[in-house]
Amino acid sequence: MRIHWGLMLLLCLARGIVAHARVDESALTLMAEQAATATREQSTNAATLDAEREKHALQIFLKLVAKEIVSAAEAMPADKYGFAPSDGEFKGVRSFGRQVKHLSATNHILAASALGEDPPRDAGDEMGPETVRTKAEILDYLNSSFAHLEKAIDAIGNKNIPVKSSPISPLKATEATRLALVVESLVHCFDHYGQMVEYLRMNGVVPLGSRP
Repeated sequence: MRIHWGLMLLLCLARGIVAHARVDESALTLMAEQAATATREQSTNAATLDAEREKHALQIFLKLVAKEIVSAAEAMPADKYGFAPSDGEFKGVRSFGRQVKHLSATNHILAASALGEDPPRDAGDEMGPETVRTKAEILDYLNSSFAHLEKAIDAIGNKNIPVKSSPISPLKATEATRLALVVESLVHCFDHYGQMVEYLRMNGVVPLGSRP
């Protein structure tokens, strides 16, 4: 009888150990699953852009770009807006005024795409409105293009505003993002800023950014 009860006791202990092992195994499985989930979440968060930080950074760049370009456009005398280099390999290049209009039109076109809008009808295939001719009119058009870009930057992170691909952008419809279109416009601006500076110096005008 003692042997019988002893066997029963051993069986109970064995069952307890097995049950305890099963609990531990379940706990370890749960912990592993939780760790994997946390890792995935961290990976996702690391790959996600912070919209507010991106907006703030681009706003800083936009102010810098606008200041340099607007000051260059203002520095050129009104009677030199029709100037285009003729010496060397400059055949067919845009005049200073047309450079500024082209830059402005491109800003408007890319900003429109970034805001899900149709391209402005008066952009004239990146040439700008034909009715915009004088220095004052061109400056107004330039400033309005930067205001349009500012709206596009403000919309970064807003999922309720769609993004359209642009026919003037190398980005395909599946590649275009609001941030990328704004950056493309800013890069394009500085490309033409370099040409504007060259035109200014050819006419004896020192750009504001190069003055002591």
